[in-house]
Amino acid sequence: MNRLRLLTCLSLAAALLWAGLARVEGKEYLWQTNAYGDDVHVIDVETHDIVKRIVVGPQPHGIASPDDASVVYLAIENFKSPLGELVWVDPRSYGITHRMEVGPKPNQIACTPDGRWVYVPCNDGHYWVVDASRKTLAKKIFTGGRPHNTQCSRDGRYMYLSPMGKGEGGKTVVTIVDVEAGHEVIGEIPFANSPRPPALSADNRRFYQHIDKLVGFQVADIAARKVIATVEHEIPEELADVKTRCHGLAIRPDQKEIWSCNVEHKMVHVHDLTDGDFTEIARIPMTGRVYWLCFSPDSKHCYVAVRSERKVCVIDTATKEVVSHIEVGDTPKRNLVINLPDS
Repeated sequence: MNRLRLLTCLSLAAALLWAGLARVEGKEYLWQTNAYGDDVHVIDVETHDIVKRIVVGPQPHGIASPDDASVVYLAIENFKSPLGELVWVDPRSYGITHRMEVGPKPNQIACTPDGRWVYVPCNDGHYWVVDASRKTLAKKIFTGGRPHNTQCSRDGRYMYLSPMGKGEGGKTVVTIVDVEAGHEVIGEIPFANSPRPPALSADNRRFYQHIDKLVGFQVADIAARKVIATVEHEIPEELADVKTRCHGLAIRPDQKEIWSCNVEHKMVHVHDLTDGDFTEIARIPMTGRVYWLCFSPDSKHCYVAVRSERKVCVIDTATKEVVSHIEVGDTPKRNLVINLPDS
């Protein structure tokens, strides 16, 4: 009888554990910042309904979250203030749990997968390294230029800093930082012009970079610290005389494609990452000027911020067809999908 009772208890425990593991996937939400407003919109990825509008402060710009989605970090530019802010938001209660002053006009931030370190590019020539657990400034890293975009490796070991313009010594480079080695600069990758938005392969081997004066992107071998390819988007003949630029670059989580925003041509270009030649396989027309994009974790949908239309465009990544448009706030830019585990 005792043995039977033990087996019954073990079976029940196993069932409960399995049920718990099954719930780890949780529920997905798209967070969309509105860069000229004071709010972010939270959107249910399954239904594409807006579930919350959160007032966070003037000109929310950058956004990041750790793997466990325990917090969402937001960079508040605040154009009228000499300093910006880093804001902690609870993604369950939607309450702001902490605010910290940082350098002027912070842009696109990145955090390590555990949420411990947040890198904040500021308009003082520095990336501010914030210890998010202690809520203190740990270090400032000088790059020169206009610190603008940040990318973290999947393992959390490296940060890649993409400042606009010419940095120290007149160079247009991406700076590589070893997070675990005290946030030390360990190298740089030179690009042909001022870096803009980047993307990083999951295996930390390839770095993709939008640069000024290129309607496309450059591809760098990280280990070799050099550009190995320059990829130009295919432009329809009727748009050949329209001046444009690229702003918004992301790799599908399944690593099969890279998607790029072509701002003034109002389209998204899709390139194959599996053929070795970065072949352009699709051009998707948009309803307005596009400025950023991200994906659902399962790679099934892409979310494009159409800044001029105050909308998010939802695209089926398999068919490359537009599924819907979601009305958001003033000048949507940076966005992010988080996976909120079941409590």
